[in-house]
Amino acid sequence: MTTVVILAMVFIFVAFRLWSVLGRRTGHEQTIARPAEAAPTPIGAGRSLPDNAAPVAPARPAVVEQRAEAGVRAIQAADGSFDPAQFLEGARSAYRMILEAYWRGDEDMLRRLTDDDVYESFSTAITDRKAAGEVLDNRLVTIETAVIEQATMAAQVARVTVRFDADIAAVTRDGDGNVIAGSLTDAVPTHDVWTFSRNTRSDDPNWTLVETDEAA
Repeated sequence: MTTVVILAMVFIFVAFRLWSVLGRRTGHEQTIARPAEAAPTPIGAGRSLPDNAAPVAPARPAVVEQRAEAGVRAIQAADGSFDPAQFLEGARSAYRMILEAYWRGDEDMLRRLTDDDVYESFSTAITDRKAAGEVLDNRLVTIETAVIEQATMAAQVARVTVRFDADIAAVTRDGDGNVIAGSLTDAVPTHDVWTFSRNTRSDDPNWTLVETDEAA
C-alpha cells in the first residue's frame, strides 16, 4: 500500500487534532525528544484497526483511579459508547503516533494531527533541531501503564486525563550520524500526563489532545 494511502488511513482512523496547550509545557520538548514503539488504535468506542496498522498489544483492562470514577460515569451518561478500556487503547496509539511524528520531524503528519498552535510549537522545535544539525533516533520501547487519572464533564464537553508510564530509548545524532547524546541500549523511564477532550454531542467520535504535562 502506498504512503499516501497509509497516511489517508491513519487520518481517517485517528483524526487527532491537538489544541493549544502543548506549547505550555515547560521542558516537555526534551521528554518528547525521547523514544517510542506501540500500536495504532483510534480513541473511541468499537473501532477496528486498519489492515496496514502495526500489531497492537492485547487489550488491557481499563485502569481508572478512584478520583476519576465519578467523572467516567458522567461521561458514560452523556455518551453511551464511551468505554474506558477502548479509550485507553486509543490513547496509547495516539501517544505513540504523536511522539514518533515529532521525533522523525514529520511536519506533514503533525499538521494532520494538530491544530495551528500545537503545530507551530512542534514545527519550531523541529526547525531548531535541524538548525543545530541534530537528528533524533528515539524508540518507544514500551508503555508500561496508561491510567485514567481524571475525568470530568463540563456542559457537553468531556475531558479525560491519562498518565502514561513508558520506557523510551533516546539518541541524538549529529549530521554525520555520530551519537552526541543518549543510548539506544538504555531506556529512560518517562511519565507523561495527557488530557483528551471531546464534545459528546458531536458526530465526530475522535478525541482531541488538549494538554500535556509531566507527571508530578
